[in-house]
This record gives sequence, C-alpha cells and structure tokens, in this order.
Amino acid sequence: MPPNKLNDLDPKSWLKFQKSWFIHNPPPRRKGALVHPAKFPETLAQEFIEFFTKRGETVLDPMAGTGSALVAALRAGRHSYGIELNPKYAGIARNIIAEERHSLGSSIENLKSEIINGDASLAATFNIPMIDYVLTSPPYWDMLHARGAETQQKRRAAAGLDVFYSDDPHDVGNIHDYEQFLAQLVAIYAGLKPLLRERAYLTIIVKNVKKGGRIYPLAWDLGRELGKVYTLKDEKIWMQDNQRLAPFGMNSAWVSNTFHHYCLQFRNE
Repeated sequence: MPPNKLNDLDPKSWLKFQKSWFIHNPPPRRKGALVHPAKFPETLAQEFIEFFTKRGETVLDPMAGTGSALVAALRAGRHSYGIELNPKYAGIARNIIAEERHSLGSSIENLKSEIINGDASLAATFNIPMIDYVLTSPPYWDMLHARGAETQQKRRAAAGLDVFYSDDPHDVGNIHDYEQFLAQLVAIYAGLKPLLRERAYLTIIVKNVKKGGRIYPLAWDLGRELGKVYTLKDEKIWMQDNQRLAPFGMNSAWVSNTFHHYCLQFRNE
C-alpha cells in the first residue's frame, strides 16, 4: 500500500467512509446546545475530521454555532478554530469546549481550540493559522423565518429556546432574497482561500430548501458557484431514518418528507 498522506485510518475504515451515502441518527443534544435552532452532531463531525485530516492538524468551522466541529476535533486529536457571529452562541460554545477539554484531560492539553466571536466574511483578517480542513454547515437560507415554520417556532419559544439564529443584519440567515443569500454565502467560503493550505478539503453540509410551493436547489447551486473557486470533488448523502413522517399534501399534491442532507466535498486546488 502507498503511504497514507491524507489521514490516519486503516484501509478498512477508509473504504467504509467512501460509500456515497450513510445513515446517522444524532444522539440527544447537550442542554446548552439546545438553545441553538440547528446544529450538526459532534459524532458526525468527528467521522469527517478523522477522514480528511491527520492527528495534530487544524480544522476550521467558519459558522461554528455552539461548537460541534471544535468538540469533534478535540476528540479526534486535532487543533480547531471556530467563527461565530452571535455572541451568545460563541459563549455557549466556549463553555461546551471547556467542559470537553476538562473531560478529556491531559491527552488534549497541547491542542488549540478557539472560538472567535466575529463575522465569517472577515475570516482572513483574524489571527488564524494555516488550516488543513474546513467543516461547516450554513443556515438553510431564511427558512427559520418562513411561513410554515410557525409550529416549530411556537414550540421552541414556549420552551425558552431561540427561534432564529440572530437579528444581526450580517447574519446570512436573515437575507430574504435567495440569489443575494447564495452570493453572500459563496463569498464567505471563497474568502477562506488565503487560510487554506494547498489541496485542503472543505466539507459543507447543506440541503435543498422548500419554500412557497417550490424547491430552491441550495446544495446544487452552492456546488456550482463555489465550484468556480474550489474543485467540487464529490458528495456524500447523510440520511436520517428515525424522523416522524408528516402527511404533507395528502390527497392533493406531492410534498416529500425530506430527511437527507448533502455533504459536499471541495478541494483547494
């Protein structure tokens, strides 16, 4: 076998990860992370980090939320940086990371894990070292504001949880024009290029959006537009099979229950 230049996995684990789809049903969210309207699980993030990096390398999440990618990086033995616009989520992320560092003990004392409270569009101006891998998930447009989300909003509000990411005008989740949202999202990811080492991978977890009786192909549009900056190498489809089915459009029209996300793999070539 040729030397493994990408990760520390054995051939069996490498081959297993190469399957183009996978089922992952996240464990219950931590109490502190529940306040955030959407997040991806640490368990999923760790699998991607361990495939696209070696121990001791550095991971960045430019939309860190409550710090899932940074927690996963600690567990995997990687340095990590996260950028989060909302100061409340940045504070929660710091607390969660501190708890994780305490639980992992001396085994990770030499690893860096830092949350930066700031705008991801300014990432290149922050004091971030060269990055070996980006793992992130953006807001799915303004869907938290969309008609049809009222039931979830009321349920979260009644529990004292956040309904929207923030009211910050720099938050792309508050942009209501789809083309403007897409352009700004692509610009944020393109702006990471000065921070990435050559041939570093970027994984963006995203899905297409249903709104107003039509589908907006966010994952596909992001692949096309960002593919002009980085090389779009492949996709993995994350499926969840433990979600409750709802009778959308019953006896009237086709409306699917969407329980999958696209994990788009780009490379800085």
